[in-house]
Amino acid sequence: MFTENPCLVRHCRNNALSTFDENGNLTEEKSYCLDHIPDPGKLKQDIYNYIKNNNKIIGLCASGLIFQDIDFSNKEFYGCNFHRCTFTNIHAENVLTHMCIFDFAVFNDCSFIKSNSMFTSFSGSTFFHTLFTSSDMIQDNFNGIKAYQSSFDDSDLFNSRFIMASLVDTSMQNCNLKHTLFYDSVRTNVSFKMSNTREALFDRKGSALQKGEKDTGGEA
Repeated sequence: MFTENPCLVRHCRNNALSTFDENGNLTEEKSYCLDHIPDPGKLKQDIYNYIKNNNKIIGLCASGLIFQDIDFSNKEFYGCNFHRCTFTNIHAENVLTHMCIFDFAVFNDCSFIKSNSMFTSFSGSTFFHTLFTSSDMIQDNFNGIKAYQSSFDDSDLFNSRFIMASLVDTSMQNCNLKHTLFYDSVRTNVSFKMSNTREALFDRKGSALQKGEKDTGGEA
């Protein structure tokens, strides 16, 4: 998991952004969050360059940053913090994210096709036209997300959680939904065709949708 490194400003509860030495390597120096960093432009560029120049990224904190028109394909992220980041037109095919935080992030027109995600949290995030097609997303946290015209088709969502999620015009066809939780979720025009909905949980009594049913958010 990423290291908790609070902002140096007294009473600020934000996590400090990662810092780098003169060679562009991550350091463990105490620093400031995005709201208080003295030179945010330079540090943003340092973080962008670090991601661009490294294929395996461990313990990076980029909380609050905006990422646009960047290719994350084939990169590996371990224990990284992207809390409240904004991602626009990101291509991230075959990306790996393990034990990362994307809570309350915003994703616009992003592609995570054939990605591998485990023990990663997207809680409270918003997805517009985002593709997770053909991905392995095992034991991930999607609680409270809002997904619009997005796709999880052909993905393994084993033991992931969509509690209190809002899914609109979003597809989960041919997915593994074993032990996947949808408690208190709102689902409008969601397709579960060919998915094993009988092994998912849609309410706390354990009821499931009929296999292949096109969901409108109603009871099974």
